[in-house]
Amino acid sequence: MATEPTRKDKKVKIARGRLVDLKALRDVRELLGDEPRRRDLLIEHLHKIQDAYGCLLAKHLAALAYEMRLSYAEVYEVATFYHHFDVVQENETPPPPLTVRVCDSISCAMAGAHELIRALRAEIGDGVRVLPAPCVGRCQHAPVAVVGQNPIDLATPDRVAWAVKDKAIQAPIPNYIGLEEYAAQGGYRLWADCLAGHRDRREVIAALKNSGLRGLGGAGFPAGLKWEIVRQYPKPRLLAVNIDEGEPGTFKDRYYLESDPHRFLEGMLIAAWAVEAEAAYIYIRDEYAAGRHILCAELEKLKACPPGGQPLLPIHLRRGAGAYICGEESAMIESIEGKRGMPRLRPPYVAEVGLFGRPTLEHNMETLYWVRAIVEQGPQWFTSFGRRGRKGLRTFSVSGRVRKPGVYLAPAGISVRELIDEYCGGMLPGHEFYGYFPGGASGGILPASLGDLPLDFDTLNPYGCFIGSAAIIVFSQHDRAKDLALNALRFFEDESCGQCTPCRVGTAKAAQLMAMGDWDKEKLEDLCQVMADASICGLGQAAPNPIRCVFRYFSHELEGECNGGQS
Repeated sequence: MATEPTRKDKKVKIARGRLVDLKALRDVRELLGDEPRRRDLLIEHLHKIQDAYGCLLAKHLAALAYEMRLSYAEVYEVATFYHHFDVVQENETPPPPLTVRVCDSISCAMAGAHELIRALRAEIGDGVRVLPAPCVGRCQHAPVAVVGQNPIDLATPDRVAWAVKDKAIQAPIPNYIGLEEYAAQGGYRLWADCLAGHRDRREVIAALKNSGLRGLGGAGFPAGLKWEIVRQYPKPRLLAVNIDEGEPGTFKDRYYLESDPHRFLEGMLIAAWAVEAEAAYIYIRDEYAAGRHILCAELEKLKACPPGGQPLLPIHLRRGAGAYICGEESAMIESIEGKRGMPRLRPPYVAEVGLFGRPTLEHNMETLYWVRAIVEQGPQWFTSFGRRGRKGLRTFSVSGRVRKPGVYLAPAGISVRELIDEYCGGMLPGHEFYGYFPGGASGGILPASLGDLPLDFDTLNPYGCFIGSAAIIVFSQHDRAKDLALNALRFFEDESCGQCTPCRVGTAKAAQLMAMGDWDKEKLEDLCQVMADASICGLGQAAPNPIRCVFRYFSHELEGECNGGQS
C-alpha cells in the first residue's frame, strides 16, 4: 500500500503534476481494504468505486492512480473504455443516482424498445437516467429494461416505474442447482476420479476430440484439439473462461449459469486438470449480476469443502464492465489484465502467449458445460444426436416473433423452420415467417425460403452466414431486414474498440449510409470488403454480413417491395 502523504494541506502533488485529494485517497483506501494493488485488479477496483459512489469522480481516479502506482492516464483510459463506468471530470455534473438501461438491440427493438425509451424519458422523474443499451442477454423476454442491476422482463413503463419507485435495483437470484444437490446427483465424481488417477489425461482429451465438440462461443474451434495444443507449450499454463456473451440474440450461457452452475464448474476443473493449468480466471459480463452472485456463493462452498479432498486450484472471478468486444478471446485477456479490451494481433495465439504471457486454454462457458457428460457417457453418446448428417447437440437461443422464445437443446443440423414448429410453438398470431438471423447480429440474415437449411458449423458458409453462438432471431412480414441490418450495424459501430481504422470508420460510415434510406450499393460493398479483409478481429470482419445479406436476399426491400422474404 502507498505511504500516506505527509503534507497538511488538502491536496498533495504527485508525479506528472496530478493533484490527489487526501479525503478521496482515504475513501479509495477504505474501499480497497486489504485487496492487492496489482495492475490486473484495476477494473475490479474501478467497480468498487463506481458501486459506492454511482460514478467515477476525477478525484477518485487520481487517488486510485496514486494508490496503484499508475499514471492518471493509464487509469483514465481504462475507465473511459467501458460503457458501465461513468467518468466525471471536475467541471462536470455527476449522473443521477439511478440509471435505467433499456436494451435496444434487435429482439428488443422489434418488441418496442424505442417506444419504451421515449415513454420512460417522458414519465420517469428527476434522479433517474434512461439510456439505450446493447443486448443484455435476456432476448426471450423482450423488451428488457435494467433498473440498477435488476432486469425487468417484458418491460412496460408501469413495471419499470414501480421498480424505480420501490428502489428494486438488485438482481433477483433464480432457483438453481447448488453444490449439495449437484453432488447428490453424481456431480464432481468424475473430477475426483481425475484427481485420484482413475482417469488419464490423454483419454479425456481423446474423448473430447472424438465427440467433435467445438467451441460454442462462436468460433467453433475443436475443443479437444485446443486442449492438446495448449499442452504442447511449456508450463506454467492458465485457463480463462469467457462468460461475456454479448452477441445480440444470445442468452444460453446465462441460462446454464443461472440453473446448473456446477456442471460448468466441474467441466472447468477437468479442463484445468487436463492441461495442467495452475490457475483459472472466469470473466463474466457485468449485466449478469445474478450469475455473478451465484458463482461467488458456490465457489466459496467449493473452496470450503472441495470434492475429492484436495484443495482447488486458484480460481479468480473477474467482472466485465460493458464491452461486447471482450467476447473476443484476446480482448477478454487484455481486460482480465486490467487494460482496455482491445484484441491482440496474432500470431502468437492465446494458446501460446495468452493471459500474463502464459500458454492459456480459453473457452466459453457452454463448451465446458458439456465436458462432464461427454467424458462420462462417451463421445458416441454425443455423436448419436443430429439431423441431416450432422452430429451432436446444439443449444439454441431463440427470440423474436415466435410464441415461445427461449433456450432449446436440439440436434445439430435441425432447421430453423423445425425449431419454430417443434420447439417454439410456431409463429406469433398474425405473424408469418419472413427471415432470420442464424447466428446473432454478426451471423448474417437469411430469408424464409432458406428456412430448411441445417443449422450447424460450416453449413451456412455458402450462403454468406454462420451459426456462431447459435443465436436465432426470427422476424416476420411486419419487420424489414433492411431496418434490422441497420440496428446491427449501429451496434457494431458503438461496440467497436476503435483500434483499427477499417472497423472504427467502416462501421460508422456504413451505418450512416444505411440510415439515408437509399443504399448506395457500390459504396457499401466497398466498405464491406475493406472491413472484412483488413479488420483485426471478428467484429469488423463479420460486421458486413447483415449488409451483404440484405443485398443478396432482401433486395426487394431496397426497391420498395415486399414479397414475403423470397430471394
